[in-house]
Amino acid sequence: MSTHLDAEQPALEGLAPRRRRKRAPAERIPAERDPIARVVLDVQTTHLGQTFDYLVDERQSAAAVPGAFVRVRFGGRRVSGVIWERAATSATAASALRYLERVITTDVTVPAALRDDITAIADAYGGTRANILRLAVPPRVAKVEAEQRLAASFRRETAGTADDGPLADRLAARGATLLASYGGAGGGLAAIRDALGRSGFSAFVLDPLPGVGEKSRLLAWMAASALAADRPAVVVLPGTKETEDLLAALVALGLKPFAPTPSGAWAGDVAVLNAALPPADRYRAWMAVAQGQVRCVIGSRAAMYAPVADGGGLFAIMDDTAYQQADGMMPYAQARGVLRLRARLHGGVFVALADARSPISQWEAAGGPGGARDVIETGVGGPAHAISPLATVAKDRTPWIRWLNREELTRLADPSIGARVPHTAVANVRRALDAGPVLFSIPSDGVSQALGCASCLKQARCPRCTGPLGLDPGSHTPRCRWCNAAATDWSCPQCHGTRLRLVRVGAAGTAQELQGLFRGVTMLLSSPSQPHGPIARIEARPLIVIATPGAEPRVLNPDGTMGEYAAVAVLDAWTSLYKPGVDARVDTLNDWMRAVAMCAPRSRGGQALLIGETDPALARSLMLWDSTQLAAQEVAERVETGLPPAITAACVWGRRDAVLGALRRIGALDGDLAACPLPGGGELPGMLGPVPIPQPRTVDARELEGTADRVKAVVRVPAGRRGELATRLRTAVARHVANRETGELRFQIDPKDLI
Repeated sequence: MSTHLDAEQPALEGLAPRRRRKRAPAERIPAERDPIARVVLDVQTTHLGQTFDYLVDERQSAAAVPGAFVRVRFGGRRVSGVIWERAATSATAASALRYLERVITTDVTVPAALRDDITAIADAYGGTRANILRLAVPPRVAKVEAEQRLAASFRRETAGTADDGPLADRLAARGATLLASYGGAGGGLAAIRDALGRSGFSAFVLDPLPGVGEKSRLLAWMAASALAADRPAVVVLPGTKETEDLLAALVALGLKPFAPTPSGAWAGDVAVLNAALPPADRYRAWMAVAQGQVRCVIGSRAAMYAPVADGGGLFAIMDDTAYQQADGMMPYAQARGVLRLRARLHGGVFVALADARSPISQWEAAGGPGGARDVIETGVGGPAHAISPLATVAKDRTPWIRWLNREELTRLADPSIGARVPHTAVANVRRALDAGPVLFSIPSDGVSQALGCASCLKQARCPRCTGPLGLDPGSHTPRCRWCNAAATDWSCPQCHGTRLRLVRVGAAGTAQELQGLFRGVTMLLSSPSQPHGPIARIEARPLIVIATPGAEPRVLNPDGTMGEYAAVAVLDAWTSLYKPGVDARVDTLNDWMRAVAMCAPRSRGGQALLIGETDPALARSLMLWDSTQLAAQEVAERVETGLPPAITAACVWGRRDAVLGALRRIGALDGDLAACPLPGGGELPGMLGPVPIPQPRTVDARELEGTADRVKAVVRVPAGRRGELATRLRTAVARHVANRETGELRFQIDPKDLI
């Protein structure tokens, strides 16, 4: 017979064994009022996107306000979350409810307006509130919260804020100049100023004049006008360079950046929210905005979630088609749609400003295929007022722009027809070097391949969906990169040729070629691929700068002011004919207009050269400085072919069986989404693809296995069913994850490209 003995911790002779005292659990009493806290957990899986109910202890009730950060037990582990709301009852059984473990913050919360915005954004893009919350709220920094509490215990300083008098005077002076340059049926810029002074939602599409810093001056005037009307301002910009320019323009109007004062406290009028900021600085700026200390926010796409607490104000975006404006994490929200949605929810003013007007801006301004105002309001799209500069002012501000294509060179009897830099361009650049620096804009680094007609060199496109044709590795049959249809009997719609040729697109050897043409001239190469990155600024002296799009250096005058180029030459214009993206022509025009805008106006001898063959609509829009011509043509073609913004599109990608299963569940294979009606009449297939996704080059066998048999498909629906499509896709992904089905499955609403 054996006897059970309790295990005992060994101890040295003469010492009693250590015994643990069991602590009685602390008694908890549910809060007397609204004892249920509905919490959004920091869990990114789609099927756990709803709120979860927890009990609030009476001692925590005062601190556990909606918007507070908390820590709870979920699935056997501690998880952070945000209290979304308090309630009196719960649908969860009382025996299954747990108490909040801890209320992390008491003085820093997610404002109610931002919580409502997060819910609307998640619904619009098919994500969860947790998806948006991790992007909208930066990671906590306890040291910063302690600093804020200490600063709040002292008297609030006003040394860092702008004086109303000087700001009003500078705003009036700047406004008088700008108002005289822009006109329109809606009253030009005065319509934006008036909209900022009243309640109600308004949307505007603004085409800026060329000139160094013109877009920054426009946005600074609008942001300062919003502050003068006691309304907040949120401005999203494509990069750091544009953010610095806008901050300098706001300082010139008398506003002060959010920065430390001599006493150590932080104060100011303008906060920069950027994912590249140090964690402490980003969290400090976010707290200042959330608590109402700062009402003007600028920055990259992280600023689109700025927690402006009160009602409507200015929500503006620069270059809305830029790749940087879309989030790289689920649900891949686009800054333009987010800002427009927030402006509509709060009765604010939305402004889209870009050198080249985007198709969606043209769609909103013109009002659909026939020009009538029949745009469907979906929250992220709807009617807008267009504001363009006066034609006489635009003509005076632009340089002389010439298109040196074969036809023009033949007329000039140039013997170097077909050369990359013809003699006419060389002579013009040499004369311009006597006045200052010259910019050569070249395509982005790298070499890509495209298929074109062997006779007329026009890019080969799919006869079924107008997508670009390509060759898969090891295959001799061209296939569409959008719908995967084989182009076996392809013929060119332009010249009816049947032969294809492989075109290699790139700009290698530019510096060596130009050095041979301009001997003795200093040359600089500005590109992200260079060892030291792009060049920020150059001196205003005779030299040649070769830059890729977005890497153009600014010209600095001897007195420290911003200068301009004497001439700008756009090389390899023919590469624009072979770009595969949906927005390829718009992006190209935006790159060209951004470079030409840095040139001196014609009154000071400035000239711009477009060298090579390209789409006539592109060249015409650049020479006339009127991007609406290309935008209108884009909209007309997209109505016919069933592409955004005429319809709503979503990309679905992942493992083949998972993608096909999701497409079947949402009805895209054989259900009610199998056909997509077009705004102008008729209908097209609701699904394009699926198209195989090539495996990445890797040596890891596990990665090869995980990326095998991946495909991508495009689902198209009428604009009025956008919300329904987002809901169906979110439900399909949630079911896929909840059932623990194998394989990757992702989707994106309003993708930048369909490839």
